[in-house]
Amino acid sequence: MASRHALHGGLRLDAHKQRSTAKPLRAASISERFVIPLDQHSGSPAKPLVKPATRVRMGQSIAQPGPGISAWLHAPASGEVIAIEPRPAPHRLGAPSLSIVIANDGRDERHESNIGIDFEQLSPAETCNHIALGGIVGLGGAAFPTANKLESSLFEDGPRLLLNGAECEPYISCDEILMRERAADIVFGARVLMHALCAKDCTIAVEDDVPQAAAALRKAIDAAADQRIHVRVVPSVYPAGGERQLIASVFGVEVPHDGFPANIGVVCQNVGTAAAIARWVRDGEPLISRIVTVTGDGVREPGNLETRIGTPIASIVADCGGYTERMSRLIMGGSMMGASLPHDDLPVLKATNCVVAASNLDLQPRGPEMPCIRCGACSQACPAFLLPQQLHWYLHPYDGEQLHRHGLLDCIECGCCDYVCPSQIPLVERFREAKPLLTRELDARVEADAARARYYARNERLERLEAEHRAKLAEKRVKRGG
Repeated sequence: MASRHALHGGLRLDAHKQRSTAKPLRAASISERFVIPLDQHSGSPAKPLVKPATRVRMGQSIAQPGPGISAWLHAPASGEVIAIEPRPAPHRLGAPSLSIVIANDGRDERHESNIGIDFEQLSPAETCNHIALGGIVGLGGAAFPTANKLESSLFEDGPRLLLNGAECEPYISCDEILMRERAADIVFGARVLMHALCAKDCTIAVEDDVPQAAAALRKAIDAAADQRIHVRVVPSVYPAGGERQLIASVFGVEVPHDGFPANIGVVCQNVGTAAAIARWVRDGEPLISRIVTVTGDGVREPGNLETRIGTPIASIVADCGGYTERMSRLIMGGSMMGASLPHDDLPVLKATNCVVAASNLDLQPRGPEMPCIRCGACSQACPAFLLPQQLHWYLHPYDGEQLHRHGLLDCIECGCCDYVCPSQIPLVERFREAKPLLTRELDARVEADAARARYYARNERLERLEAEHRAKLAEKRVKRGG
């Protein structure tokens, strides 16, 4: 079934995925050492359960969730914890992050407590708790702990479940290869998610340029004989895979700008997340590996590799034949929203969906910045209905009131405005830098309003007490005079 709702704005980009999907999915080489950052998921960092010199087995819990939103971490191999110390991390662009370092003993001895379960015998709440124990996070890039998202989306009637297979960003093909080769895992994971959410149905959204993936999903749905699950095809327009954009495209409803999908009864999860849930619930394998696309003109043999968390990026590049002489830039993520890395001695994280070894043929160097000519191309391309040229205007000088009024915090940093800007203005970079400033300003306003409210409440209380005291004195005088 095709989507009936068009995406506002967006771009049709060259996908650059044929080279990485030409060969089947394969396993990456097993590293001698794994570096596991404790803060690789959204929310608070995990807290170590092990110490240096501790022997661990594959799949064993090595860190428990921190306060609030957080996630479990597990050993990707059996071996010995040789250090718990700051190590360079890709999500910090090479800056250090406290990490657990494990020396692989090559035995892959599995932790005995990790076994599959019959999820249909669990309550929805118990299912959510079990998903949390597997260290499952969103594998679409944000790495938000899945159980936290599910627990905040429980309704009596059950929300609509949407699995995001619309892998719209250029170069990234890990979800496409997953849907083509492991569609049964996605369907099983969808059933677990529906059980956890009490959802009545599930829609799996895929783009119209991946017919093999859509066919594989339909075949897996037929094999599962589950009529609650169906496939919806959406146009291959970037960024159709953005959560808010996909919900609007599939269901024709808008997520409130200051709300979440749960506010309109929708829960969106990545297809990779669903497959990870299947491997944990059915097979007892926690999230210790993920599929990573290694591609770009700067690598000799692009492909998709099943990679254990903590594997050095240099290792998976070597698995793909190493760098070409044209390689000029290393990116984690796609060409639009990815982050440039300073070197490849950095570990694969749960959020590492793609590594692009780019040459100048992949990414043209940015030209010199010129003044904005107010052409309006950025606002036409913006999928979030913003006016990037106005936001840029209010950055110089900084005007927090106008930036807030024009929706700076609604910017999804997709890069469409950058891509079409004839003046070569790094709009997204400027917006990304301004967001924390505006957030702090808004937080300060909230605190000031709260302090003002407390001040007025205190004065009112004191005035009331004073009035009561005067009334009592007057009453005593009357009694004495009587």
